[in-house]
Amino acid sequence: MVTAATSLGRNGVSDFLIQRFTAIILAAYLIFLVAYLVANPGLTYEQWSGLFSQLWMRVFSLLTLVSIVAHGWIGLWVVLTDYVTERMMGGSALVIRLLVLSLYAVVNIVFLVWGVDILWGN
Repeated sequence: MVTAATSLGRNGVSDFLIQRFTAIILAAYLIFLVAYLVANPGLTYEQWSGLFSQLWMRVFSLLTLVSIVAHGWIGLWVVLTDYVTERMMGGSALVIRLLVLSLYAVVNIVFLVWGVDILWGN
């Protein structure tokens, strides 16, 4: 019951698909940034700022931020449910999992709010 409540998707297949989709977005963003940096060896602040002032780049960056959070949530959930078990930790496994996932959620809410502020703030 608790594992279903803390899982991002409704089942393992949806978690798998979300994980793969977010990995593609993260890879595309990384490849784009590396290619941009290689194509602009004398990159100035004005060029960098100009890139991130464009709407498509802001949307791409926001999608990447959301993908980081979702990808990390699923990965952390899988690791915690695989390795922090009642057999290994006794009765405290559930509490440890919930504490770690709660901390991750709080940190990533701050991360997302800060990212949105950076992308769309004045």
